[in-house]
Amino acid sequence: MDDAVILRHDAEGIATLTLNRPKNLNPLCDATLAALRDQIEALKTDTTTRVVILRGAGKVFCAGHDLREMQAGRAAEDGGKAYFKDLFDRCSAVMLGLQSIPQPVIAQVHGIATAAGCQLVASCDLAIAAEDTRFGVNGVNIGLFCSTPMVALTRVIGRKAAFEMLTTGGFISADQAADLGLINRAVPHDDLDAATLTLAQTIADKLGTAVKIGKRAFYDQIDLPVAEAYAHTGQVMVENLLHRDTDEGINAFLDKRPPDWAPK
Repeated sequence: MDDAVILRHDAEGIATLTLNRPKNLNPLCDATLAALRDQIEALKTDTTTRVVILRGAGKVFCAGHDLREMQAGRAAEDGGKAYFKDLFDRCSAVMLGLQSIPQPVIAQVHGIATAAGCQLVASCDLAIAAEDTRFGVNGVNIGLFCSTPMVALTRVIGRKAAFEMLTTGGFISADQAADLGLINRAVPHDDLDAATLTLAQTIADKLGTAVKIGKRAFYDQIDLPVAEAYAHTGQVMVENLLHRDTDEGINAFLDKRPPDWAPK
């Protein structure tokens, strides 16, 4: 279905989701948010998918919300208040959903990632970008401060860098994004597909149960006070150690042999 707003391709435990409105720069329109929500719900109970890649079709990754659609929402009697609140609630649910599913999500970014598109990158667990990609939270340039993108952005990069991006509406390069921690690394454009797939395959080859447990623990502990974080993750380590395949993995390491893990 090439006319679908989200395309999905599955191979060897990796699900690739492609934002598929390239003529409109892959906006997070109502239809795309709904399709992403549906994919997230399906992935929550998908035991065959171990890694997710999120990418964009055409020239860019994602240019943020669909401004024409947002302006159309103003036609309601309340001037769009209810529509706007619902829109940002739905968008926030998608961003949170990417971190709640058991599979690591890798953003494969090219062209531009602006406003909610930059938020999408920041919300993914990992990100690799082409060297010529530009990132921005540019809403301030049209009088709309990127307050919801700010939530994800300020949790992955430093405060002063984030505030400068938010208040100036300027772009940063892929190299700057890597230095700030918004992405893991920048690669030549022609290497983007291969670099993302290599990272996905590396993770997919690990024990899926361990990665699932670890991703959940990563987000559960990250905002806890240090003592509480240690108490929580100590229990997580116990849970992980009691798993049959973890026992086998340790024994295999000690015996200097490949682990005999259950089929993926």
